[in-house]
Amino acid sequence: MSEIKKVVLAYSGGLDTSVIIPWLKENYQCEVIAMCADVGQGDELAPVREKAIKSGASKVYIEDLTAEFVESYVWPTLKAGAVYEGKYLLGTSFARPIIAKALVDIALKEGADAICHGATGKGNDQVRFELTVKALAPQLKIIAPWRLWDIRSREDAIDYAEQHGIPVPVSKARPYSMDRNIWHLSHEGADLENPANEPAADVYLITTPPEQAPDKPLYIEVGFEKGTPVSVDGVKLNAVALLTKLNELGAANGIGIADIVENRLVGMKSRGVYENPGGAILYFAHRELEYLTLDRATMHYKEQIAIKYAELVYDGMWFAPLREALDAFVDSTQQTVTGTVRLKLYKGNIMSAGATSPYSLYNEKIVTFGDSEQLYNHGDAEGFINLFGLPLKVRAMMKAEAKKTNE
Repeated sequence: MSEIKKVVLAYSGGLDTSVIIPWLKENYQCEVIAMCADVGQGDELAPVREKAIKSGASKVYIEDLTAEFVESYVWPTLKAGAVYEGKYLLGTSFARPIIAKALVDIALKEGADAICHGATGKGNDQVRFELTVKALAPQLKIIAPWRLWDIRSREDAIDYAEQHGIPVPVSKARPYSMDRNIWHLSHEGADLENPANEPAADVYLITTPPEQAPDKPLYIEVGFEKGTPVSVDGVKLNAVALLTKLNELGAANGIGIADIVENRLVGMKSRGVYENPGGAILYFAHRELEYLTLDRATMHYKEQIAIKYAELVYDGMWFAPLREALDAFVDSTQQTVTGTVRLKLYKGNIMSAGATSPYSLYNEKIVTFGDSEQLYNHGDAEGFINLFGLPLKVRAMMKAEAKKTNE
């Protein structure tokens, strides 16, 4: 342990990382530099610097990564249509690589020997942090206290914090593990560990429970350029402002609550409750626009790679060559995903209320039930069906002949 003289810790001010600072100093006799990444978690950052210093950090970095997070991590995943196991919009998954990248940058700048994270040995985040470090600076050592120390539960961590005089924003009465950024808020642990339990009303900290949402629907319009969201209700907004606006509108109308028992990378199932109001709106709107602008073959193939893209992000493979290659494919598909989508939000539901695009492939003159003979000859369908169905016809003939032979 003596070769580690300086460690950069991914610090959030939460329970786990709060107790890690004194633990590192006790066990490694090293200097600890705290790095807190601002990915849009809001007022939670206000007391972080003072708290980290009081806990024993020699220096504190607070890195504002919110705009980069949305533009370079959230938007590419949205354009890919990547959703993990049909529900999870990857809010924690793609936040970890940008945090770990900042961690590496500071470690190199400070001449640190190691980085440290507070992810548990049971979760996915340990993989996401460490794969990013391996991809960007494999020479750095990695310290993962949850795989080393005697603390075995969140209750143990609370006791350790109390013994060392460290205030933490968690109590044994409400011991949820939460992760928040501008994209989402996640809740795990405590009574949620039993999938039979409905989330208690006080779990939701962002989103209005649908039954308490307004009785009148809200109509909104979301504009896209080449698959990237650019406006709300006709007003052009930067990435952070746009997502913040949709979070507000969605949360007020009960949008974006997801409750899932997901398959963790490390081999177990876990139950998480996610609040993702703006994200839910954007995924729905983006999909609606793709219905208009993508041809059948491209759309169907894109649906297949969306599953793989989601797995790569979930598994911490953000800096993998395959994800970067998939980005090239996705960007190509998005060249015509430009237009406006109108949505109706009502008590937790998102409903399409129309979409327009200058690149729409929907042609009313062809699809109409009225006269379209100049553009579409109904008689052409007969030859198409004969050729398309030829393998079925040949197989049926073979089976009939085989039956005669065996009689």
